[in-house]
Amino acid sequence: MPRLFTALEIPRDAALSLSLLRGGLPGARWMDVENYHMTLRFIGDVEGHVADEIANALDRVRRPSFSLALSGVGAFGSRKPHSVYAGTKASPDLNALQGEIDRICQRLGIAADARKFTPHVTLARLRNSSPADVAKYLSARGNFSTAPFRVGRFVLMSSRDSVGGGPYVIEEAWPLAGADARPSSPPAGAPDVTSIMR
Repeated sequence: MPRLFTALEIPRDAALSLSLLRGGLPGARWMDVENYHMTLRFIGDVEGHVADEIANALDRVRRPSFSLALSGVGAFGSRKPHSVYAGTKASPDLNALQGEIDRICQRLGIAADARKFTPHVTLARLRNSSPADVAKYLSARGNFSTAPFRVGRFVLMSSRDSVGGGPYVIEEAWPLAGADARPSSPPAGAPDVTSIMR
């Protein structure tokens, strides 16, 4: 059964910037560029009818589109680091969207996530990377940031158990109010429509 989670897609330009952070860390399994995303709410393995209930409830989310920029790098697991990530600049709109989705999931009986929401894009999963190597990697890339991009929708994604995360599949998408119907920069895994039409 697939695992479900809500997420934001990462547009191509930002994904390219993220891809430049790959390398230079022993023991890292780097995420494929097309799998970059920002998890809003992990849902987990649920039965089909529960997935339908979640999707129906998410239809009622009415939030405005907003601008977001990725900024800084960090690691999860201080004594035994298990992943490195890119963070975001503070965004009240992002926190409001995530909070609403979280409340919807809790109302439907999905267990609350014990961890505090830390908006991030996972860059690599780590296996036996030393804290010293991780600290060196992070300090060399501490000034990382991307140009702001427009968040025009959020998605329900699924994943199957695999090493290192992915492949991820978009099951459903919900536009945010005021979002342009055509994204200015497609998500990293999307086909290039302009080249297909030529």
